[in-house]
Amino acid sequence: MMLGYLLARAGVRVTVLEKHADFLRDFRGDTIHPSTLRIMERLGLLDGLLAIPHQEVRTIDAQWEDRDLPIGDFSGVPTTTKFIALMPQWDFLDYLAKSGRAYPNFDLRMRHEAVDLVRGRDGASDAHVTGVKVRGPDGEYEIAARLVVACDGRHSRMRAASRLEVENLGAPMDVVWFKFPSDDSDGRPPLGRFTRGAIFVMIPRGEHWQCGYVIPKGMLESLKTGGFDAFRRAIASAMSPKLRNVDARLQTLRDWSDVSLLSVTVDRLRQWSLDGFLCIGDAAHAMSPVGGIGINLAIQDAVATSNLLRRILLTRRPTPAELRRVQDRRLFPTRVTQAGQVLVQERVVSLALKATDAFEPPLAMRVISRFRFLRQLVARVLGMGVRPEVPDPD
Repeated sequence: MMLGYLLARAGVRVTVLEKHADFLRDFRGDTIHPSTLRIMERLGLLDGLLAIPHQEVRTIDAQWEDRDLPIGDFSGVPTTTKFIALMPQWDFLDYLAKSGRAYPNFDLRMRHEAVDLVRGRDGASDAHVTGVKVRGPDGEYEIAARLVVACDGRHSRMRAASRLEVENLGAPMDVVWFKFPSDDSDGRPPLGRFTRGAIFVMIPRGEHWQCGYVIPKGMLESLKTGGFDAFRRAIASAMSPKLRNVDARLQTLRDWSDVSLLSVTVDRLRQWSLDGFLCIGDAAHAMSPVGGIGINLAIQDAVATSNLLRRILLTRRPTPAELRRVQDRRLFPTRVTQAGQVLVQERVVSLALKATDAFEPPLAMRVISRFRFLRQLVARVLGMGVRPEVPDPD
């Protein structure tokens, strides 16, 4: 949606395909980091975005067993918005769609699903992509394009159709997501609590908390064999002891249909493009939920893609070498970010998930919690990312 908006704003004719009738998907990335807020500010869209109901996170606190550990402070981030904005992704997408529709060359087609790539004809190479096959309410048809960009996530159908090679970096965990009613007595519990055998995440959503129960990879079926009541008890033991009325509020979870599993994957394509085809965002590099940075890295991919290709797309089809410039630009921040996520998974997440007795937090977390400048550094890396992008002047 961001790439479509940027290209349309630059005068390029754009078609954005969304297979659903709306954007009301639960459990999607809802953390809008300072890097993304700065992009919105440069585009003149920030005030309208922040007029949408949201919550602001200015510090990040964790709890290790019963020990409080402040680990992030956004007061030193070099932007005017020194916070993470928590906003349902459907509101963010609706806002971008509304902004894009201001341009006559922005064509958003809801209930239209890209089902395959159209490849070269008349003797052209099979790697030569010339468009997409689309399934809509009135049947199937084809769209010809100078460039097809796959932005369809970690289970990208377009990536699979391209047959580009994927490198899997592994992940030791899955996340069970659910909603937990808020209470006037909640105050501000830690964003994440690490306890023996489990990690629990609570993200404020106004009238409820978006909760993530982190479990060892592939363990959900084992949890299900113990029954849903046992699952509720496991959640209660993982939550902060500061919360009140937990058991009563957990009764709002009636059965397994009230929870959703995120099967965590960390991977990236060895090559992001073919002639006429490009992958960005999770389609190019699936991110761990560690840091909630996936949506923001994807948006930076979109900005870099627009910066590099929009003038070319006004007049002609990009060459394969020009498409590779997107990967050249964005591969380094992707590698560094994923390496950091894998390190946290190995040194922090796995430590908690494998523990059977009380244990000390890692030394790095203890040191960070003691010094404000380190907490500001953590927030700056988390909030701005590696090589943050900004739109070139129109």
